[in-house]
Amino acid sequence: MLARVQRGLEQLYRVDTGVAIDDFLIDAAARDQLSPQRRPREQLLAVEDDGEMALAVYIDPGALANLARHDPADRLGAHNLGDFLLAIEGTSHFIYAICCARAERPVTQLELELQAEIDKYVTCLLVGEPAPASSAALRHRLFADPSYEPDLDADERARYRAANDNAQRYTAWLEAAYVVPGRIPEMLGELRRFYRRGLAAKLADIARAA
Repeated sequence: MLARVQRGLEQLYRVDTGVAIDDFLIDAAARDQLSPQRRPREQLLAVEDDGEMALAVYIDPGALANLARHDPADRLGAHNLGDFLLAIEGTSHFIYAICCARAERPVTQLELELQAEIDKYVTCLLVGEPAPASSAALRHRLFADPSYEPDLDADERARYRAANDNAQRYTAWLEAAYVVPGRIPEMLGELRRFYRRGLAAKLADIARAA
């Protein structure tokens, strides 16, 4: 499943990490050895040493097992959507972190979270029929009433809220400008352009679009 999500996102954005996310996947025991401050169901762990960045990805094995039983390509619903979003988020973080590292461009946690929220919307939209009604329902599910983990501190909560709010505004604009009039190929071009922008430029684009 993760390999398919990775392939889909890399094809969408026309990037090539040259590595497989499955090779960086670790279990709970291996994650515990890294002593992270938090242990959510999805986590990108990065360590920089002598100018080199080492990455590892943790995604709840139960979520991956559920996706193996209930393939989102067959049907996406309440039985697998949450776990699919988890897989998209982890894969999005992994790809974007590598792309920024190779471009020698620093990346903030807010930028990672914002891109992941957009990737959730786009991936789920394209799995089904990208129609206005399905887009509106999906945006409501993703952004209308977000819940946050109780162990987040104030700064983390503010970051997740900012990512959610900006992704909501950007995807609403995508829906109006591209999904409603059926301009999906043009939307993909816009997404590729946006992907390569830095955080300040992305936020400025969203402010203008909204």
